[in-house]
Amino acid sequence: MARPFTGGKLVLASHNPGKLKEIAELLAPFKVDVVSAASLGLPEPDETEKTFIGNARLKAVAAATASGLPALSDDSGLEVMALGRDPGIYSARWAGPAKDFAMAMAKVLDLLTVKDDRSARFVSALALAWPDGHCDEFEGDVRGQIVDGPRGTRGFGYDPIFRPDGYSETFGEMEPAKKHEMSHRAVAFRRFVEACFKN
Repeated sequence: MARPFTGGKLVLASHNPGKLKEIAELLAPFKVDVVSAASLGLPEPDETEKTFIGNARLKAVAAATASGLPALSDDSGLEVMALGRDPGIYSARWAGPAKDFAMAMAKVLDLLTVKDDRSARFVSALALAWPDGHCDEFEGDVRGQIVDGPRGTRGFGYDPIFRPDGYSETFGEMEPAKKHEMSHRAVAFRRFVEACFKN
């Protein structure tokens, strides 16, 4: 049974501005007082786990322990089936220290030039950790295809090359409100809200 979140301050255990903005928008209806790990001067822990859930838990527990507040972390990435599910948990690392996602997208597209299968999925794992060590975890995904080249300037990361199944637009072309209704993060977030805000 997930522990209810009854309000107050919540640390978002991320230093990624795009991710922070998206999660803060999703949390807005719940009157949560959101602070970022960066604004509290918390360091980013090394992501040493082998799964999205493992890395989300690691980051949330580190932020909750350091801040003394509940902490929410997201670990997410793009899995491209023809690339053995790469970049997967290494999605951010493919962009290098400069977080150059144009370079990362070009690498994905280059590797796919000799592949017929362009199926992919975005995965989001959320972990809500408490200073006493309790942690609840939630995962969501959305399946789609890698398009021939980047389309759109919205979103962040690999959004411009991912077109979700059943849609004509990439995440990079979609209105944010539309993406928030059906993205991998939205699916994980709904599970988080149902478990932690409606008990």
